[in-house]
Parts: sequence; structure tokens; C-alpha cells
Amino acid sequence: MDMPTYEYRCQDCDKEFSLVLSMAQHDREQVVCPGCGSHRVTQKFSTFFAKTSRKS
Repeated sequence: MDMPTYEYRCQDCDKEFSLVLSMAQHDREQVVCPGCGSHRVTQKFSTFFAKTSRKS
């Protein structure tokens, strides 16, 4: 099962980064900026990509 990729932006250093997390991890974990270590991050809205087993 593929886990979703969440995109974030740090409010302190303005770095954008992505994390692959399960929904449970996303709900319970405090995200930390990999650039400056700040907890002041906001989740960005991103496009959704569905991978299917059938060819279109």
C-alpha cells in the first residue's frame, strides 16, 4: 500500500519540503522543518495522483 506524500512550507525559513507519512503518522506527529528545525510549518495543498493497476 502506498503512503501519501504531504507537502509543507516552513514559516521561519520559507523552505518547502515533502514527507511520506501514513495517515496515522500525519495525524499524530509534529512536523519539523529539515532546514532549520522549526515546528512552525504549514501544510500546502497539492495535486492528487492516483496510481491504478489498469492501463487507461
